[in-house]
Amino acid sequence: MSQVAVDFEKGAAAPSPYVPKMARLLEAEQMTETERFFRVALEGEPLRYEPGQFVSCMVFGIGESPISICSSPTQGDAFELTVRSVGMVTNALKKFGKGDRLGIRGPFGNHFDYSAMKGQDVLFVAGGLGLAPTRSLIRYVLDNRQDYGKVTILFGAREPKWLLFRQEVEEWTKRKDIDTRVTVDRGDASWKGNVGVITRLFRQIEVDPTRTYAVIVGPPIMFKFTVLEALAEGIPEHRIICSLERHMKCGVGKCGHCQIRGIYVCREGPVFTYEQVKKLREGI
Repeated sequence: MSQVAVDFEKGAAAPSPYVPKMARLLEAEQMTETERFFRVALEGEPLRYEPGQFVSCMVFGIGESPISICSSPTQGDAFELTVRSVGMVTNALKKFGKGDRLGIRGPFGNHFDYSAMKGQDVLFVAGGLGLAPTRSLIRYVLDNRQDYGKVTILFGAREPKWLLFRQEVEEWTKRKDIDTRVTVDRGDASWKGNVGVITRLFRQIEVDPTRTYAVIVGPPIMFKFTVLEALAEGIPEHRIICSLERHMKCGVGKCGHCQIRGIYVCREGPVFTYEQVKKLREGI
């Protein structure tokens, strides 16, 4: 164990956003070739977070990486993460299993405004790994289903093998109180569902723009065209919600790694309305 971890064990950790808390993996499961699911619990008091926030995961001796929380705070004291193996830290996490320990900083950032959405219809559009942060709000809404209007979930991936939370998504498709539709860009011999980009699913649904919030999370190219579909449906810019992916470091707006035109995504985001994103893009 590194000296940093030893110091934590001795109780040297101060109540600082820069100092991780020790956590233990309760579950670990490989979901795809590159994504691994973890259920995590802090050693001590539970993590208090809101849907849409993220944490920084530390592998001692290697570094840390920001990871979106993919669970809802309505579901107990543990929290869940979906980690894609793309760098030193996340590749190290790929080898972690049940019982292993890591450091956690956070939670950081703002969150999805689920209170503003109460009594309204909610349209979720998630592409690929974008389902992870979106799932935090989906599960919150489903756990408080009576507080929301029509709930629609559109989920897409490149191929069937890249679909996340397949069993859970299948359960969503069977529910009568929500409308869940899934598509893949390219099918295989076993795939019997929709084939095509996720924007095609808009042709299968009906949207009341006067009472709908669209929550759109996915890769930039998907976000671009999905926003155009939402706007074409008449959904106002301030009711189109996204979660931006940036290379976070400190999580508290000090290092500047995630800065966009003076806005620190780790602190003022990662959740923004399209109205806000548009201003960032235009440099206003």
